[in-house]
Amino acid sequence: MKIKEVRELTTKELLERIEAEENNLTSLKLQHSISPLDNPMQIQATRRLIARLKTIVNERNIQEQAN
Repeated sequence: MKIKEVRELTTKELLERIEAEENNLTSLKLQHSISPLDNPMQIQATRRLIARLKTIVNERNIQEQAN
């Protein structure tokens, strides 16, 4: 998911997506600890997506406080 797509989501959708991606990350880590993943870069990509989502939510919170 690109940053342009992320910015189009509402704050509520972002929070729901963060929760879903965090659950996905936990699942990937568990699967990887049991047996190696076919593509271990999925873990890194998921972490970065979560960071992008949290960054946008944080930017929106700062903007709301400034207004």
